[in-house]
Amino acid sequence: MRNIQIALWDESKNRVAQSWQFAPPTSIGIGRSPEHQVVIDMPLVSRHHATIFYINSPQGGGYWQIANFGSNGTLVNDIPIDRVLLTSGDRVQLAPGGAKLTIQLDVAPAASTCSHPDNPANTLFCIHCGQPIKVERQIRNYQILRTLGQGGMGTTYLAWDRTQVLVLKEMNADMEAVPKAQELFAREAKILQSLNHDGIPKYYDFFVENRRKYLAMELIHGQDLEHYILNSGTVTLNMAIDWMVQLCGILGYIHQQQPPLIHRDVKPANLLIRTVDRKIFLLDFGAVKEIGTIGGTRIGAPDYMAPEQNNGQPCIQSDLYAIGPTLIFLMTGRNPADFIELDAQGFRLNVSNVPSITPGVREIIDKVTQRRSRDRYQTAAELARALEAQKQ
Repeated sequence: MRNIQIALWDESKNRVAQSWQFAPPTSIGIGRSPEHQVVIDMPLVSRHHATIFYINSPQGGGYWQIANFGSNGTLVNDIPIDRVLLTSGDRVQLAPGGAKLTIQLDVAPAASTCSHPDNPANTLFCIHCGQPIKVERQIRNYQILRTLGQGGMGTTYLAWDRTQVLVLKEMNADMEAVPKAQELFAREAKILQSLNHDGIPKYYDFFVENRRKYLAMELIHGQDLEHYILNSGTVTLNMAIDWMVQLCGILGYIHQQQPPLIHRDVKPANLLIRTVDRKIFLLDFGAVKEIGTIGGTRIGAPDYMAPEQNNGQPCIQSDLYAIGPTLIFLMTGRNPADFIELDAQGFRLNVSNVPSITPGVREIIDKVTQRRSRDRYQTAAELARALEAQKQ
């Protein structure tokens, strides 16, 4: 039996808004009409937009297929379709710009593990027995409690292994045929397993299940700095400096590994502030590169990327470069690209007209973002000392 789970994604809240589960041989109608099994009353969705069928296989078992009936079309993994087989992890969009669904196959039926009443709304665990109130599905010994986020390469879940709550990251189905994606996902697991720093999430497990790669790691309760600034506004000079000094400590640790490691994707979205103590954590080690390995691949966020990294030749000073634009974002709430100017040497970041950034911090930003890596601070410790001296 190949059970199917269909989840409606809420992009504004970055989470699953609603989900449905079905067992073969159900025929699943999708659309605005209330007569369908999956009712989605949203713009661009037709009254009868699509149907998912279960097809029995002569060899036993079977598979799911989706057919488009919507006037605006249906896309699977960004490709318009008429009728196509579904695999676990597929992304279905009901018309370009329309509602987004994710597909999971072979899912265990969702179940409440306790029957106690009167649990508060949005509570994950029963206040009476301590067991999960609802388990969406189970992957090996991990019970999936809810979806945390979804990106191009993987989907992250809040999971429970009967001893602790953790993060389980699953590689998306459409990435299975992309060798570079496979490499980056496995690299993140390998790197996390080798590191031990209190500013880096702990590695727990890495495994393959039904041809899909999974990474289990420590859950950090907090918010990434990109969302923090966008939601709460800019921070004080001392707070920005304190966070970047903490980041220097983490970068110094990975740069001192043997061989040295370069993170290559330092940016506010990969810096998480823990709620309980406002401590900084560095996330997403999928792009990490060892010094001395062959270059050439361009990885990183353009607005935070050093020139040599943009050319596929990163060094440890490339990670330090990203602290400059990160400081600008923390103290202005604006995209660092807004401050790019062209001078005789090329493009530079100019924050001379930003009153919240003191002259001393401006000098640090200018030095750490020099075009040539040899003209920047050479180590994270050197940069941290310069930042500490600017606290007010």
